[in-house]
Amino acid sequence: MLQCGVGVSSKNFKKAVDRNRIKRLMREAYRLQKNFLQDLLKEKNLQLALFFIYTGKELPEYKMVNDKIELILQRVAKEINV
Repeated sequence: MLQCGVGVSSKNFKKAVDRNRIKRLMREAYRLQKNFLQDLLKEKNLQLALFFIYTGKELPEYKMVNDKIELILQRVAKEINV
């Protein structure tokens, strides 16, 4: 089982619209890339909970968010395989 959460600081982004957009981008990037990690966890009969926190100061582009989520998920998968 794989669970995920996302968070954005209201200290860096005063407007809820901006925070919600970043969270939406993060959730979408995660949704599109989680399958290989889910399969790995099923294979090894493990459970995992992830929480992503965006700490940047400016609004990100989707490509940057997507690339970083992919990198994080690959690192997590690498740790599981060890």
